[in-house]
Amino acid sequence: MSQMITVLGATGSIGKSTLDVLARHPDNYQVFALTANTQVDSMLQLCLVHRPQYAVMVDEKSAQQLAKKMADNGCAVEVLAGVDALCQVASAPEVDQVMAAIVGAAGLLPTLAAAKSGKRVLLANKEALVMSGQLFMEAIKENNAMLLPIDSEHNAIFQSLPVNFKEDINARKQVRNILLTASGGPFRGWDLQQLRNVTPAQAVKHPNWSMGQKISVDSASLMNKGLELIEACWLFEVQAKQIDILVHPESIIHSMVQYVDGSVMAQMGNPDMRTPIAYGLAWPQRMDSGVASLDFLTHSQLNFEAPDHSVFPALNLSRQAFEEGGTAAAILNAANEVAVAAFLREQIPFTAITDLIDAALNHCKFESADSIEVILAADASARRFVQGKITA
Repeated sequence: MSQMITVLGATGSIGKSTLDVLARHPDNYQVFALTANTQVDSMLQLCLVHRPQYAVMVDEKSAQQLAKKMADNGCAVEVLAGVDALCQVASAPEVDQVMAAIVGAAGLLPTLAAAKSGKRVLLANKEALVMSGQLFMEAIKENNAMLLPIDSEHNAIFQSLPVNFKEDINARKQVRNILLTASGGPFRGWDLQQLRNVTPAQAVKHPNWSMGQKISVDSASLMNKGLELIEACWLFEVQAKQIDILVHPESIIHSMVQYVDGSVMAQMGNPDMRTPIAYGLAWPQRMDSGVASLDFLTHSQLNFEAPDHSVFPALNLSRQAFEEGGTAAAILNAANEVAVAAFLREQIPFTAITDLIDAALNHCKFESADSIEVILAADASARRFVQGKITA
């Protein structure tokens, strides 16, 4: 019997890769719903190919445009609009799995809705855990949902840890630490003076991965790795001190786990997100993802180095926010989203992104993150503060 899948963020790189994998296994999976923000033409093409039951556009006008184009093309997909509709297709009884691939804080509510509905949640939206880690993990446990990480690094850690790592204290004692790998982004080896003059076009040109603009800038600043550190702490129930970040420019080893006996378990593969996507969809089995096997003769040399924390302060800011607890990580994430958007509009220099995050963490009041309302209020407060600093 085929499984029904909702893809949140279908027009992004993760969404399109997910649909590519699903199309390779038409007997096993059907697309229930696709969602996007404003990309009407891209969504139309996806709907014409994959024929979901529902298409959701967050933007109301975009939804109206999509509905008209659907009718013009004789496509019977039902078009919905708004955040409530995102939550509806993420929690629908017919749905078995939800690919959570909406970038940023916008993905929090529908991903949380999927968790509360007991779905298998394939988590590519790291901000859901960064903003509301405790609430999100509680929702997973209380509703018997299943959470599988799709970020290549977290998927690699999941594959490299003992199967019962979180539940068995003896299994936890076997692990010495987790090595979270980073490509280093396009500015690896640069100094602060060089970073002050980089352009958005340079920042979004990742050396190994094809990603959206926001996540590409995060990778360039290493904020993406900082957010991944926070996400890993919640996913695997470990402290930040148990995770080391290691720059690995080739992006062949996606992350590693060091064991107390000196062994190191690593997950390796070509840098293609279809591998972790297929692993999440089929777990505990494996299936064809369309990704070629790794050629060790082509990739005969692998390099590693420590990140430069003085040049890339996002790593330490992220550790501090996680260790502070409460709404600190939500403030960090919100400040970063506003600052990255301003950088892409060429309103601020690249190095101002982390300056603004630091300022927000020092200005905004930290609260106990015990409700979604408190978390969203902290998010809004940080956004107002950073936007005010940008326009001042």
